[in-house]
Amino acid sequence: MEQLKQKIREHGIVLSEQVLKVDAFLNHQVDPLLMQQIGAELARRFRDQGISKVLTIEASGIAPALMTALALGVPMLFARKQRSLTLTDQLLTARVYSFTKQVESTIAIATQHLAAHDRVLIVDDFLAHGQAALGLVSIAQQAGAGIAGIGIVIEKSFQPGRAELERLGYRVESLARVASLSGGQVHFVE
Repeated sequence: MEQLKQKIREHGIVLSEQVLKVDAFLNHQVDPLLMQQIGAELARRFRDQGISKVLTIEASGIAPALMTALALGVPMLFARKQRSLTLTDQLLTARVYSFTKQVESTIAIATQHLAAHDRVLIVDDFLAHGQAALGLVSIAQQAGAGIAGIGIVIEKSFQPGRAELERLGYRVESLARVASLSGGQVHFVE
């Protein structure tokens, strides 16, 4: 997706050979037109998969997942990282480690929103080690829901997430695949 790659080139900041900061348009300040294009492209790639829900994790996955759900005409459901007064009983949960934040969280979805008849598309902003995606896979499996695939905005292809998800048999579609962040530059998989 060339518009996304251009935005990464112009506004992405390489903080290290492992970390790409894209808070100018994706995961702090959000470019709504770009999100609309991202949602349309992910929907196009998975349109024929019988998706009934788009599943993501708060907070950075919400914008691309919502736009994908809008383009598909289905609900979007996000896993919460923190419990609230209204999210206490009958939960599907999984433990997820964030390498960026260096913290482990328990993510949760209320059982009444995800069922065995659902076929979900998992969407997230980044794929690196695959922990968020695997946590969402676990939650979908606990509900008995089918998994159509995993849609990613930016994949760090030099990290093991894609290989692990594909090894487990999941279809992974990434809109921008980063080959490396060496020399302070973003190098894309061509």
